[in-house]
Amino acid sequence: MTDSLETSHQPVLDPRQLARQLSNKLLIGGALRPAIDGKTFPIHSPSTGEHIGDAAEASAQDVDFAVDIAKSAQITWARLSVRERGKLVADAGQVLVDHTEELARLIALETGKAIRTEARVEATWASDCFAFFGGLGPALKGETVPFKPNMLTITKREPLGVVAAILPWNAPLALMGFKIAPALVAGNSVIVKSAEEAPLCALRMVELLNRVLPPGVLNILSGDGPVCGAPLVAHPDVAKVTFTGSVETGKMIYRAVAEKLAPVTLELGGKSPMIVMGDADIAKAVDGAVYGMRFTRQGQSCSAASRIFVHASVFADFVKRLRARVDALKMGDPLDESTDIGTIISRTQFDKVKGYIAHGREIAGDKAIACSALPSEAHLKDGFYVQPMLLVGVDNESRVAREEIFGPVTCIMEFSEYEDALRMANDTEFGLCATIWTKDLGTALDAADRLEAGYVQVNQNIVAGIGTAYGGYKSSGLGKELSVSSMLEHFTREKTIIFNMDK
Repeated sequence: MTDSLETSHQPVLDPRQLARQLSNKLLIGGALRPAIDGKTFPIHSPSTGEHIGDAAEASAQDVDFAVDIAKSAQITWARLSVRERGKLVADAGQVLVDHTEELARLIALETGKAIRTEARVEATWASDCFAFFGGLGPALKGETVPFKPNMLTITKREPLGVVAAILPWNAPLALMGFKIAPALVAGNSVIVKSAEEAPLCALRMVELLNRVLPPGVLNILSGDGPVCGAPLVAHPDVAKVTFTGSVETGKMIYRAVAEKLAPVTLELGGKSPMIVMGDADIAKAVDGAVYGMRFTRQGQSCSAASRIFVHASVFADFVKRLRARVDALKMGDPLDESTDIGTIISRTQFDKVKGYIAHGREIAGDKAIACSALPSEAHLKDGFYVQPMLLVGVDNESRVAREEIFGPVTCIMEFSEYEDALRMANDTEFGLCATIWTKDLGTALDAADRLEAGYVQVNQNIVAGIGTAYGGYKSSGLGKELSVSSMLEHFTREKTIIFNMDK
């Protein structure tokens, strides 16, 4: 049984109503439908614990069905001119613009992210991806190669086929935009696998995009990783996998994809260092720490500045100012416009973060600083709220400084020598992001060159910008996203064609 996509054609500003309408649905071939075996799993709001809806639990049967549909649709989609595809992608993005507030409210309800500081920003960011990549069709061009005078040698870019895009729960719509917009413009069809913790907002975004895109070009499955994700990754007709998530899962995907020699893009974990030199503008550095640590996202970001190295001459002042700034952030109902900080995504993640905080308190003692205040409203008593934690003076070898916590916890460590700070910053298995804060141009250039991270910023700590190549080194993953070059390298293959002109 399928449902018309005309359901909820106008923005639905009541997220609970929208969650009910989206319950028990996959989207395959342009139509909403339940899983083949009818199974579902419950979705609860992390801010209240209430049951807001149910997601369809896809199985290998649903995967096979979705891949067959996507494979057929991709052939027709790839035959469109790049300008036609680009226009359709941009027009689909405009539908997201028209539904920004609706999407923001659903994100806030389902993920616990504060609507003003996070959810609305994410919804806007997702639509921006489609506007950007929608105009990049002409970049899918080849070259002429000076091989021999009597031979015309050219290259051309071809789509890969069916792309599997596997999403995380921390920023599902923004990261979906990273993946599917360039893949579609390049001529591929896409099957999204949503995160178990946040399937409804991802489903709504795909549904909205399908109001413009041809049926079968963009599909979405929800379900358990081993039951739904694994068969999708291993499917012989899936030509490419792009994944954002944990290092452990990323390695499992890499091994599975290697069996069929398919390309993969992995954006995995991070333990991003922030180095604050003695000559830095401390006010700006503190701002950068608040924003860079993603406290308003409860620290649930792989790029979070979770290791902050501060020069001894400004250490005490920096900690004092940072504490005051984080203390001033209001924790509360994600749908309340006055809220700065929402909740951790789930009970599992909540317990994990609380465990790290308990360990951090043991080793930091009275230098473990809890900031902000837990909400007091009765209807939020079952929510997964965690106070931001500054662990001051811990060792760079400690678990809290080495392992990705994915919560509002940052380690602040003192240094006296620049070389020591650089050594500690690089002493990690991760290499996603890093920042250096200094007024000295020579120090800035040296650090930017020597920091072992794929995304380095000087005197700022903003999120990755659309159009910039974003991705990490070491255990932080493989490949880049968000740029023109990443669209070409990760969603097309290059073919060389030679014409012998001898008569």
